Amino acid sequence: MRDDERGSSGEEVLPAGSASLAAAGDRADHPVPGEETAPVARRRAAVVRDKARDLAREGVRKGGDRARAGLAYLTDRIIEIAPRIPVRDLQTLRRQFPGLGPEELADKLVAGAANATSTVGAGIGAAAMLPVPPAMPTELAAEITGVAAIELKLIAELHEVYGLRPPGNLKDRSTAYLRSWSGERGVDPLKPSTINAALGGPMRRELRQQIMKRMVRDLPNLMPFLVGAAVGALMNRRDTRKLAAKIRSDLRKAQVPWDALPELPRLEEPADALDMKKLPGNPRELGY
Repeated sequence: MRDDERGSSGEEVLPAGSASLAAAGDRADHPVPGEETAPVARRRAAVVRDKARDLAREGVRKGGDRARAGLAYLTDRIIEIAPRIPVRDLQTLRRQFPGLGPEELADKLVAGAANATSTVGAGIGAAAMLPVPPAMPTELAAEITGVAAIELKLIAELHEVYGLRPPGNLKDRSTAYLRSWSGERGVDPLKPSTINAALGGPMRRELRQQIMKRMVRDLPNLMPFLVGAAVGALMNRRDTRKLAAKIRSDLRKAQVPWDALPELPRLEEPADALDMKKLPGNPRELGY
């Protein structure tokens, strides 16, 4: 039967141009929307993810290259300034601190060096609060080299106090003190390798490792709002005292009493002596 309002209820073919009530998905002349969307989106997401991963790897590689270049520069800088650090010999120290024995004199030197590195850490931490990001690596490098200079001076003068001046000229002694600083050990006079150490690959690797540890410890100094100043001062003081304790423990094992010391020549002055008062933070606790 036929309904004039609703059309035929049979299975007859509809005239051309007539609308169909069948679902679109059952028709072959129109594609089903959404079937290809998910695979395309997944492929695009995979491409973006792979691109981001490649960019991250490239960034890590470039960052690692820059870090290695920075460490190499700092290592060369510390090696360069080591022979320029002014060191007081035992006669000068005893004249500046009369009436003190070896341990009391060593305590004075450690206290002065710890205060000096603390001043450097506080000064750099305060400067780091300035909103100038490009200055941050420069400030950090300045602190590392400044603290290294102070600690190298301390190590050299502790060797004088304990009667264990390394043999050789200024360059030989500077190399021995660099090795002592990088390994956090006293110079052993019974092991020539710890005295006449060439600045070759192993030496530079040790220095780079020491500098890397220093940089990691110094990162809190870059905190803003002057928090870095307090943290930097505290950490530098603690680390310098810890280093001095290790060096003194080694030196005590081979200590030569003052009355048994032979007549030692005066230490030569560096041709281009480093002005310790011009270090970052302007430390004045070093006795100059």
